[in-house]
Amino acid sequence: MPEVTTHTRTVPLGETVLELSWAASTEVGRRREVNQDAVLADYPLFVVADGMGGHLGGEIASASTVERLRAVVATGPVSTKNIEKALSRAVKDIVAHPETTDEGTGTTLTGVYLETQTDEPHWVTLNIGDSRVYLLRDGEIVQVTTDHSVVQELIAAGRLSPEEAENHPYGNVITRAVGPSDSVKPDYLRLDVLDGDRFVICSDGLTKELTDFGIRHFLEANANPAAAVEAMMAAALENGGRDNISIVVLDVIRRST
Repeated sequence: MPEVTTHTRTVPLGETVLELSWAASTEVGRRREVNQDAVLADYPLFVVADGMGGHLGGEIASASTVERLRAVVATGPVSTKNIEKALSRAVKDIVAHPETTDEGTGTTLTGVYLETQTDEPHWVTLNIGDSRVYLLRDGEIVQVTTDHSVVQELIAAGRLSPEEAENHPYGNVITRAVGPSDSVKPDYLRLDVLDGDRFVICSDGLTKELTDFGIRHFLEANANPAAAVEAMMAAALENGGRDNISIVVLDVIRRST
């Protein structure tokens, strides 16, 4: 497993200052030959994409999506409008690539970015598919994003319990993706910027192997983002590593100037 590094950034916010620290890693896992996940952890945008379809289609779909978003970070600002433009360009990239002829080709996308263009800065989460954003706040961990999956729809309809969902045969079937035949508009959610928050952005390769409680445990046991990423990655691999695994841990400190 490659060494994981913690990165830092100080962001002035009026009468307060934001100190961000984060780390990211992606692994092929123990059963897959190719890593179809892609990660972008570059202030102010932190995302994970989990590709699917074809021989190399999923890898191309996730990489194209992340590269289009990387260009948004480079040119700024990061906004819902610019994210959606980038995703439309990514879809064109996917359609045009000779290795992405499979109708099932596409990628999930989830993450969070810091919106500073408004009077009061806030986090914005974005999500398409079943990769997830978690938030550890005041000792409680919450899944912020809602999966776009057949299983989640069954849970929402009251036809399936969360326990039954864990081993459901349609557990890997998603209902929305960045791909040739799907909408590219993510779900968004705004969150306050609070001192002490810790985000985990991950593909389902992590959540197949660790429960929410397990994720919280490793966050609480490892104050440093890189150490937390390494601990969760090691545990996911030890628990089977059935899929590609991608993890971003983002820590927030907000203090008065």
